[in-house]
Amino acid sequence: MSNATISARKNAAISRGVGMTTQIYAERAENSEIWDVEGRRYIDFASGIAVVNTGHRHPKVIEAVKAQLDRFTHTCHQVVPYENYVRLAERLNGLLPGKFDKKTIFATTGAEAVENAVKIARHATGRQAVVAFTGAFHGRTFMGMALTGKVQPYKAGFGAMPGDVFHVPFPIALHGVTTADSLAALDKLFKADVDPARVAAIIVEPVQGEGGFYEAPRDFVSALRKICDQHGILLIADEVQTGFARTGKMFAMEHHDVAPDLTTMAKSLAGGFPLSAVTGRAELMDSPNPGGLGGTYAGNPLGVAAANAVLDVIEEEKLNDRANLLGSRLKQRLEALRDDVPEIVDIRGPGFMNAVEFNDLKTKLPSAEFANNVRLKALDKGLILLTCGVYGNVIRFLAPITVQDNVMTEALDILETSIREVRA
Repeated sequence: MSNATISARKNAAISRGVGMTTQIYAERAENSEIWDVEGRRYIDFASGIAVVNTGHRHPKVIEAVKAQLDRFTHTCHQVVPYENYVRLAERLNGLLPGKFDKKTIFATTGAEAVENAVKIARHATGRQAVVAFTGAFHGRTFMGMALTGKVQPYKAGFGAMPGDVFHVPFPIALHGVTTADSLAALDKLFKADVDPARVAAIIVEPVQGEGGFYEAPRDFVSALRKICDQHGILLIADEVQTGFARTGKMFAMEHHDVAPDLTTMAKSLAGGFPLSAVTGRAELMDSPNPGGLGGTYAGNPLGVAAANAVLDVIEEEKLNDRANLLGSRLKQRLEALRDDVPEIVDIRGPGFMNAVEFNDLKTKLPSAEFANNVRLKALDKGLILLTCGVYGNVIRFLAPITVQDNVMTEALDILETSIREVRA
C-alpha cells in the first residue's frame, strides 16, 4: 500500500472541499511521532491542530477509554445519563477562571461549542447581536463562518451569513493595529452600526489560531471586560485551540487575569476523541429551557472518559511548566536565526503555542511562499508543520507538550535546516 495509491482513491471518493495539508496517510502514531502506510516516520508538530497536547495515544488516556469501552459506548446523556459526565463538568467548573458559580455543557466539536455559547448568550440577555474580530476562526457551521474573520477558504462561495454579526479589527502591532485602534473601531461600531444595548456577546480568542497566533494584548482584554460590564454584554473566550496547557496555563485567559462569562473548549480537551464544552456563569448556563441544549452524541462517554484522563495527565506531568520550557527552547532557536534569515519578522507566542512570521525581503509584504516552502522542506525531511494567518505567511508550532527531549532536538534541527535551505 502506498500514499500515492490511497491519494488516487481519495480523489475519486472524497469531496475536494476537504483540504489536506499533506498526502501522507497515517498507519500508527505514538506521542510525538507518526508512521505512514509506507513505514516512514514523521515528527508531528501539528498535533491534529492542537488536539493531542498530551501526545498520541497517551497510556492513561488509552487505558481510560478501554475501560469505558468495557462498560458502554453510548446511551445519550439526555436519555440515560452517566456519572463521568458530571465529574468532568465539576472539574471544568473548578478549573476555569472566575470566582463565581459555574456550570458546563458538553457537545462534540469546537463549532458546536461556539454555536451553543451564542445560543446561551442570546437567551440569557434577550439580545441578538454578536461582535467578533478580523482574523478570528470560530468554526465551519454557518454561525461559525459568520463569526470567523477570514474569507478564504472558510466563507468563499457559501452564500449569505447569519445576520447581526459584526467585526472589528484585532489588535496586531506588527500590522499597525494597536489596542487603541481596535477599541476606537469598537466604539465607532457602537455609534454607527449597532446599539450596544442590542449586543449579546463579544467573542474573542485570547490567542488567535487560524488568524496567525497573535496574542491579545493584556490591556485589550481588560478593556473588553470593562466594555462588556458597562453595556451588559457577555464576554465569550474561545479557548478551543488555546486550552489545556498549550499556552503554559490551563487556559489562556489566565494570562490576563480576566474571567470571561462563557468559555468554549474542544480540541485537546479529550486528547484525540471528539468532545467539546461550554463552561460559564451558572445563571447564564441555566437560562435555556431543558432540551434547548444538547445533542445525540453530546458528551459521548468515550470522549468524557478520555477528558478526565487528560486532566489527570496535565496535572501529574506538570504540562503547564513543560509548555513554557519547550516554547522557550523553540523561540531561542528561532531567535538565533534572525541575523541570517532577515525574512523572519516576528517570533511569538505564550507557552508552547508559538509561531514565526515571514515577509518578502524585496516587497516587505507577507510571504506565504516562504512559509509554505519551509513547510514543504520540513515535511520532506520528516517534520510536519502547519501554516496559518490571513496572509498565509505564518508557521505555527503545535507539537505535543509531551514531546520527548531528543525528538524535540531533532525537530529543531530539521526546522533550522529547512529555513536555511529556503533562504539559500
